Amino acid sequence: MKIRPARTDDADVLTTIAFESKRHWDYPEEYFKIWEQELTITKEYIQNAIVFVGEINEKAIGFYSILFNPEDSMFGKVFVAKGYWLDHIFISPTYIRKGIGTKLMEHVRKTCSDRGISRLMVFSDPFSKGFYERIGASYLYDSASSIEGRTLPVFEIKVTTI
Repeated sequence: MKIRPARTDDADVLTTIAFESKRHWDYPEEYFKIWEQELTITKEYIQNAIVFVGEINEKAIGFYSILFNPEDSMFGKVFVAKGYWLDHIFISPTYIRKGIGTKLMEHVRKTCSDRGISRLMVFSDPFSKGFYERIGASYLYDSASSIEGRTLPVFEIKVTTI
């Protein structure tokens, strides 16, 4: 797998990957109306975030993005602490459980190390909790979600910087 910086013309394919990956877990369709904005990757998002794409044979099969939140903030009922966040990591369903997520996370850690980012926070999908535990992330707390009555585990990923 090759990992490269995202280009603005990747926006549509990354949005497709995000929605397909989330649909893999058989969430109710009404959730996708609530998630539409956060799962849609725009050209502006790619320009303003750290976004990398994983490819096989020049076909995008996954991506991740890192955002900096400049201050503690509330988004509806969701508290987002100041700092760097792993905003997205999505893999096309065909490639889930084939080591792609682990390779992307290795790249995340290198990207953070190269940029002097010592820790990332992440709101984990409940189905991804085991993945974050396997890669050595530390569980911090459960957070409110954009879905009423649902919570999300929040993890911290420590990064060794040079």
